[in-house]
Amino acid sequence: MTVEQKTQMIQTILADKKAKNIEIIDLEGKTILADRFVIATGTSVTHVKALAGEVEEMMKNNHQIMPDHIEGYHSGRWILLDYGDVVVHVFHAEERDFYSLEKLWRASRS
Repeated sequence: MTVEQKTQMIQTILADKKAKNIEIIDLEGKTILADRFVIATGTSVTHVKALAGEVEEMMKNNHQIMPDHIEGYHSGRWILLDYGDVVVHVFHAEERDFYSLEKLWRASRS
């Protein structure tokens, strides 16, 4: 499965669960961390957990793809799902504004 296909599947899963402000950041050739970041916002801690859980479940059940690493389920304010070439960040709105990953990575690409 290509990075584009994986990214599109994750974006669709998040959109279907009503994630807000889904953004894809292309990092290919810019860092060894990943080729893409998928960033989305949940409306509450419960919604953030549900979004991340749905991505994890759908990728596992429908595509036999498991994340290499997961962080943040306990707090539910920023959950990271690391799929190797695609890293998913599901934020609560306050954390997304505070950490501002989009601005950070856009500035580093200039």
